[in-house]
Amino acid sequence: MSSDNPIGADNQQETEATAQPLDPWWIAGFVDGEGCFSVSIHRNDRYARRTGGWQLTPVFPVHQHESEQGILEGIAATFGCGTLYHKGPNSTVMTDSVGRLSDLERSVIPFFEQYRLRVKDRDFRTFATIVRSMRDRQHWSPDGFEMLARLAYTMNAHGKQRARAIEDILQGSSETIRQAPQ
Repeated sequence: MSSDNPIGADNQQETEATAQPLDPWWIAGFVDGEGCFSVSIHRNDRYARRTGGWQLTPVFPVHQHESEQGILEGIAATFGCGTLYHKGPNSTVMTDSVGRLSDLERSVIPFFEQYRLRVKDRDFRTFATIVRSMRDRQHWSPDGFEMLARLAYTMNAHGKQRARAIEDILQGSSETIRQAPQ
Protein backbone atom coordinates (compact mmCIF):
# COMPACT_ATOMS: atom_id res chain seq x y z
CA MET A 1 0.00 0.00 0.00
CA SER A 2 1.70 3.19 -1.14
CA SER A 3 0.72 6.75 -0.47
CA ASP A 4 1.05 10.00 -2.39
CA ASN A 5 0.37 11.85 0.85
CA PRO A 6 2.03 9.83 3.64
CA ILE A 7 0.34 9.97 6.99
CA GLY A 8 3.58 9.37 8.83
CA ALA A 9 6.66 7.70 7.47
CA ASP A 10 7.60 6.31 10.87
CA ASN A 11 4.38 4.27 11.27
CA GLN A 12 3.66 3.44 7.62
CA GLN A 13 5.49 0.11 7.55
CA GLU A 14 3.92 -0.93 10.84
CA THR A 15 0.49 -0.06 9.48
CA GLU A 16 1.05 -2.22 6.40
CA ALA A 17 2.27 -5.14 8.48
CA THR A 18 -0.55 -4.98 11.04
CA ALA A 19 -3.53 -4.27 8.79
CA GLN A 20 -5.78 -7.31 8.68
CA PRO A 21 -8.21 -8.19 5.89
CA LEU A 22 -11.86 -7.65 6.81
CA ASP A 23 -14.94 -9.83 6.34
CA PRO A 24 -15.85 -9.55 2.65
CA TRP A 25 -19.60 -9.21 3.22
CA TRP A 26 -18.96 -6.45 5.75
CA ILE A 27 -16.81 -4.64 3.15
CA ALA A 28 -19.60 -4.94 0.56
CA GLY A 29 -22.07 -3.34 2.96
CA PHE A 30 -19.60 -0.66 4.00
CA VAL A 31 -18.81 0.23 0.36
CA ASP A 32 -22.54 0.48 -0.38
CA GLY A 33 -22.55 3.41 2.07
CA GLU A 34 -19.06 4.91 1.99
CA GLY A 35 -17.56 3.87 -1.36
CA CYS A 36 -17.91 5.00 -4.92
CA PHE A 37 -17.26 3.70 -8.41
CA SER A 38 -16.31 6.69 -10.49
CA VAL A 39 -15.04 7.42 -13.97
CA SER A 40 -13.89 11.00 -14.36
CA ILE A 41 -13.36 12.63 -17.73
CA HIS A 42 -10.88 15.49 -17.78
CA ARG A 43 -8.66 17.42 -20.15
CA ASN A 44 -5.27 15.97 -20.95
CA ASP A 45 -3.39 17.29 -23.97
CA ARG A 46 -1.33 14.10 -24.19
CA TYR A 47 -4.51 12.43 -25.45
CA ALA A 48 -5.24 14.99 -28.18
CA ARG A 49 -4.51 12.63 -31.09
CA ARG A 50 -6.52 9.72 -29.73
CA THR A 51 -9.46 11.21 -27.84
CA GLY A 52 -9.50 14.87 -28.74
CA GLY A 53 -7.72 15.77 -25.50
CA TRP A 54 -9.94 13.94 -23.00
CA GLN A 55 -8.90 11.21 -20.57
CA LEU A 56 -11.11 8.62 -18.87
CA THR A 57 -9.97 7.85 -15.32
CA PRO A 58 -11.71 5.07 -13.38
CA VAL A 59 -11.21 5.08 -9.63
CA PHE A 60 -12.63 3.23 -6.63
CA PRO A 61 -12.38 5.40 -3.48
CA VAL A 62 -13.67 4.67 0.02
CA HIS A 63 -13.82 7.49 2.59
CA GLN A 64 -13.77 7.50 6.37
CA HIS A 65 -12.88 9.85 9.23
CA GLU A 66 -9.21 9.62 10.18
CA SER A 67 -10.16 8.23 13.61
CA GLU A 68 -11.29 5.08 11.76
CA GLN A 69 -8.23 4.80 9.53
CA GLY A 70 -7.91 1.12 10.50
CA ILE A 71 -11.04 0.34 8.50
CA LEU A 72 -9.45 1.75 5.34
CA GLU A 73 -6.24 -0.13 6.09
CA GLY A 74 -8.25 -3.35 6.44
CA ILE A 75 -10.00 -2.73 3.12
CA ALA A 76 -6.64 -2.08 1.44
CA ALA A 77 -5.25 -5.26 3.03
CA THR A 78 -8.24 -7.24 1.76
CA PHE A 79 -7.77 -6.00 -1.81
CA GLY A 80 -3.98 -6.07 -1.67
CA CYS A 81 -3.82 -2.60 -3.23
CA GLY A 82 -4.86 0.99 -2.68
CA THR A 83 -3.41 4.32 -1.66
CA LEU A 84 -4.30 5.90 1.69
CA TYR A 85 -4.30 9.69 1.95
CA HIS A 86 -6.12 12.62 3.51
CA LYS A 87 -8.89 13.93 1.29
CA GLY A 88 -7.41 17.44 1.45
CA PRO A 89 -4.63 19.33 3.20
CA ASN A 90 -6.78 20.25 6.22
CA SER A 91 -9.26 17.40 6.01
CA THR A 92 -9.91 14.85 8.74
CA VAL A 93 -11.37 12.52 6.10
CA MET A 94 -9.15 9.72 4.82
CA THR A 95 -9.48 8.01 1.47
CA ASP A 96 -8.37 4.58 0.33
CA SER A 97 -8.26 4.81 -3.44
CA VAL A 98 -7.63 2.22 -6.16
CA GLY A 99 -7.12 3.68 -9.61
CA ARG A 100 -4.64 1.46 -11.42
CA LEU A 101 -6.49 -0.51 -14.13
CA SER A 102 -4.59 -3.71 -13.33
CA ASP A 103 -5.51 -3.46 -9.62
CA LEU A 104 -9.14 -2.71 -10.41
CA GLU A 105 -9.36 -5.67 -12.73
CA ARG A 106 -7.34 -8.08 -10.60
CA SER A 107 -8.80 -7.28 -7.16
CA VAL A 108 -11.73 -4.88 -6.97
CA ILE A 109 -13.93 -6.10 -9.83
CA PRO A 110 -13.74 -9.84 -9.01
CA PHE A 111 -14.39 -9.03 -5.34
CA PHE A 112 -17.67 -7.21 -6.05
CA GLU A 113 -18.71 -9.79 -8.62
CA GLN A 114 -18.51 -12.35 -5.83
CA TYR A 115 -19.82 -10.14 -2.98
CA ARG A 116 -22.67 -8.28 -4.68
CA LEU A 117 -23.60 -4.78 -3.69
CA ARG A 118 -27.21 -3.76 -3.10
CA VAL A 119 -27.25 0.01 -3.48
CA LYS A 120 -24.35 0.56 -5.90
CA ASP A 121 -24.52 -2.62 -7.97
CA ARG A 122 -25.64 -0.88 -11.18
CA ASP A 123 -22.83 1.67 -10.96
CA PHE A 124 -20.35 -1.11 -10.18
CA ARG A 125 -21.40 -3.13 -13.23
CA THR A 126 -21.08 -0.07 -15.48
CA PHE A 127 -17.68 0.65 -13.90
CA ALA A 128 -16.53 -2.94 -14.55
CA THR A 129 -17.60 -2.67 -18.20
CA ILE A 130 -15.65 0.57 -18.61
CA VAL A 131 -12.50 -0.80 -16.92
CA ARG A 132 -12.52 -3.97 -19.03
CA SER A 133 -13.16 -1.98 -22.20
CA MET A 134 -10.24 0.29 -21.37
CA ARG A 135 -8.02 -2.73 -20.86
CA ASP A 136 -8.98 -3.77 -24.39
CA ARG A 137 -8.13 -0.21 -25.52
CA GLN A 138 -11.62 0.45 -26.83
CA HIS A 139 -11.37 4.04 -25.55
CA TRP A 140 -8.73 4.83 -28.20
CA SER A 141 -11.21 4.69 -31.08
CA PRO A 142 -13.70 7.54 -31.61
CA ASP A 143 -16.72 5.24 -31.27
CA GLY A 144 -15.26 3.42 -28.27
CA PHE A 145 -14.39 6.66 -26.47
CA GLU A 146 -17.88 8.02 -27.07
CA MET A 147 -19.51 4.79 -25.85
CA LEU A 148 -17.43 4.73 -22.66
CA ALA A 149 -17.89 8.45 -21.98
CA ARG A 150 -21.66 8.05 -22.34
CA LEU A 151 -21.58 5.05 -20.00
CA ALA A 152 -19.60 7.06 -17.44
CA TYR A 153 -22.28 9.76 -17.55
CA THR A 154 -24.95 7.20 -16.54
CA MET A 155 -23.15 6.51 -13.25
CA ASN A 156 -23.76 8.07 -9.83
CA ALA A 157 -27.00 9.79 -10.79
CA HIS A 158 -27.73 10.67 -7.17
CA GLY A 159 -24.30 12.15 -6.49
CA LYS A 160 -22.56 15.30 -7.60
CA GLN A 161 -23.39 16.46 -11.07
CA ARG A 162 -20.75 16.62 -13.77
CA ALA A 163 -19.05 19.95 -14.45
CA ARG A 164 -19.52 19.59 -18.23
CA ALA A 165 -22.32 18.30 -20.38
CA ILE A 166 -21.45 15.13 -22.32
CA GLU A 167 -22.01 17.06 -25.55
CA ASP A 168 -19.20 19.49 -24.58
CA ILE A 169 -16.80 16.57 -24.34
CA LEU A 170 -17.96 14.71 -27.41
CA GLN A 171 -18.53 17.70 -29.67
CA GLY A 172 -14.94 18.28 -30.70
CA SER A 173 -13.43 14.94 -29.72
CA SER A 174 -14.86 12.88 -32.59
CA GLU A 175 -13.74 15.30 -35.31
CA THR A 176 -10.32 15.75 -33.69
CA ILE A 177 -9.77 12.01 -33.42
CA ARG A 178 -10.99 11.28 -36.95
CA GLN A 179 -8.82 14.03 -38.50
CA ALA A 180 -5.62 13.36 -36.53
CA PRO A 181 -2.84 11.57 -38.46
CA GLN A 182 -2.28 8.09 -37.11
